[in-house]
Amino acid sequence: QVQLVESGGGLVQAGASLRLSCTASGRTLSDYGMAWFRQAPGQEREFVAAISRNAGSIPYADSVKGRFTISRDNAKNTVDLRVTSLEPEDTAVYYCNARQYSFDYWGQGTQVTVSS
Repeated sequence: QVQLVESGGGLVQAGASLRLSCTASGRTLSDYGMAWFRQAPGQEREFVAAISRNAGSIPYADSVKGRFTISRDNAKNTVDLRVTSLEPEDTAVYYCNARQYSFDYWGQGTQVTVSS
């Protein structure tokens, strides 16, 4: 079973950038499709971006297209989410997700707070 740990969140002003990282252990990350989700207070968890095992498919939510970039380094067992031009509406806990067949694995999340 893969374990996921997110890092890189913080409190920033609107317009700032962050790099969120997800580090996997216990399994080889190349065996998993990876994604980032986020959950704002009082709202359901929503999809942000995904990257297939070989990085051949990289879909994004419409709300983050052009601002967020997902990448993976299978050799380092990491998946990053570069977030730029942050808006207060991006405030949420960001979660890393690994999927293999129909099984989902989640990290504990990292908080991103954007002040106006």
